Amino acid sequence: MDEVKLFGFWPSPFSRRVIWALKLKGVDYEYIEENLPHSKSNLLLQYNPVHKKIPVLVHGGKAIAESLVILEYIDGVWSQNPLLPNDAHERSVARFWAKFIDEKTRTMWEFFQKFGEEQEKAITTNLEILRTIEKHGLGEKKFFGGDKIGLPDLVFGMVIHMLVPMEEVVGVKLIKADTFPRLHAWMKNFSEEPVIKDNVPDHNRVIDFLKIRRESYRISSHHNH
Repeated sequence: MDEVKLFGFWPSPFSRRVIWALKLKGVDYEYIEENLPHSKSNLLLQYNPVHKKIPVLVHGGKAIAESLVILEYIDGVWSQNPLLPNDAHERSVARFWAKFIDEKTRTMWEFFQKFGEEQEKAITTNLEILRTIEKHGLGEKKFFGGDKIGLPDLVFGMVIHMLVPMEEVVGVKLIKADTFPRLHAWMKNFSEEPVIKDNVPDHNRVIDFLKIRRESYRISSHHNH
């Protein structure tokens, strides 16, 4: 077997989704932690010279970058526990939601980075994004693709280990049971899956990490005003 290595950063939702995919597939891999944001290893820069970012998957000496691309690669190479449906239309729907969630959740973090009115605006935007995901993406299903975790679920998984601690640090709750009953149920279902539950970063450690980040945003927002 060709060896598999993953370059990641422990709180990163982008490397986390790749870890989950590898675990779901039962693929043995070596995990290499990058010391971000302070420094990047020469190997990381060598394997991902374009973006110079994690995650990077190295399979048999060949590098694959960008988490969505990596997830599709993993699904293409290891057929067990498929992340994408067989049906071409269902597959395109899954890809659509994975991409939509990936793009939108990057802006969702703004409520954590902003203060005052800008933060209020960001929260309003987030609620709209979540409404769209709940109504059109998840609907009445247990997971985005039905009964089993698939590509969009892994991408949306950041809400359980990153969004929840962010909410805690900021003091805002976005996904409430009464406002988003389906997403709320999804969070519970997703976080209780053994592969997910056994592979989330320590909550308190994430909180400590985020408190430092939040403070740095606060300082830079003062400097900018």
